[in-house]
Amino acid sequence: MANRRPRSTRVAAWLDRWSALLPLFGAEFVLYVGFGALLPVMPIYFTENGVDLALLGVVVAAWPAARLFTEPVFGVLADRTRRVPLLVTGLLVSGAGVGLSLVFVGAVPFLILRAVAGLGTAIYDPAARGYLADATPPERRGEAFGLYGASQMGGLLFGPAIGGFGAALFGGVEFVFVFSAVASLVAAITIALRMAERPHHARVSGVPVTSVTEFPGRGQRVESDAATDRDLRAEPAGQPRGPLSLFNRMLIAALILNFGGFFSGGVYEVIWTLFLTSRGGGLDLVGLTFGIFGGVVLLASPVAGRVVDKRGGYLFIVVGMLAIGAASFIYPLLATPILAVPVVGMEALGIAVSSPAIFAVVAAGSPHGRSSTAQGIYGAAGTLGSILASLLAGFLAAIDIRYPFFVVVGVIAVVLVVGLVVGGRQLRTLGHAPARG
Repeated sequence: MANRRPRSTRVAAWLDRWSALLPLFGAEFVLYVGFGALLPVMPIYFTENGVDLALLGVVVAAWPAARLFTEPVFGVLADRTRRVPLLVTGLLVSGAGVGLSLVFVGAVPFLILRAVAGLGTAIYDPAARGYLADATPPERRGEAFGLYGASQMGGLLFGPAIGGFGAALFGGVEFVFVFSAVASLVAAITIALRMAERPHHARVSGVPVTSVTEFPGRGQRVESDAATDRDLRAEPAGQPRGPLSLFNRMLIAALILNFGGFFSGGVYEVIWTLFLTSRGGGLDLVGLTFGIFGGVVLLASPVAGRVVDKRGGYLFIVVGMLAIGAASFIYPLLATPILAVPVVGMEALGIAVSSPAIFAVVAAGSPHGRSSTAQGIYGAAGTLGSILASLLAGFLAAIDIRYPFFVVVGVIAVVLVVGLVVGGRQLRTLGHAPARG
């Protein structure tokens, strides 16, 4: 105990360590406050303005559909140009798509504006995650992405309460759309004024690390551990290490796992509010579940990220994905909607522990100088999961509101098994070196 640093010293050290990324974390928080306010009321607003349940899935799917092909493109662009202007542009475009939903009403306008909002996110996300990966040393990446996720979920925690209070005070859900658009604007201003542009790493011909195996047949060959060790010893001091190709086990395993995670999220985006209200729950309960979800992720993600940095993320990926699947199995079996509250906490904990681990896998599978490109492809895999989930959820929910949950269980089980097989030994052993500092 005598050697323990004073709390003020520890806080100062933490602030110094993350000072370059605090503007990004702050912008994420503000952005997700707006997103959290919007998410619970959006299905109700759409269905009250001419969108039936079967078509709701199509409208919701327009957001990820706009991202599917554009996110990898903007990922490549973010590796070749300045990232801060892309971040600001993406936030402004996304906010415009949300705000204009109050002006142009109906199924077709909603479809177009959801696509506009998705395009803005496609511009923003690869640049943000690529910036974060490049600004963080490998031994801190789990913690960095844990803090990134905590910033998002902190906003999601406060957003529903602010949206509900504002809607009650101003007499309608229209307030929530205005608030969400303004939050995007505030986040854009934060990034523009407070976030410094970082020089991009030049692409190098580098040497693959022993924990990342390239797949043959793409201009790369599988390196033996001994050969890799010799190359690493010959490598100039300080030269970054990483895979030579995007076609490697680590990145592909992360894509598969991300597909499953976003499939789950896409289902919930379409049916969660409708599911709870169909079981007798009110918007207060819907808001409570979003708040609990955000609170658990907020508290658990940074802690899980630090442990991932020290001990590796394999167990976190397995346990987290199993928790997500178990929650999806339990929801439709609940006798009363209030019982969903503890299950939401379990699901949120699963996401909190698995997400930093999967992000660390993406970073390990990113060739040097192509962080945003890898993040764009990673995001596209999740986007594909969201699209399929949104389309399928609306169709199945029109038959029985319980069916989409059971589909999530099957998808999570499949992607977990396939992802672990593809990742192989490299996924099991990644990140076991102790963190420095």
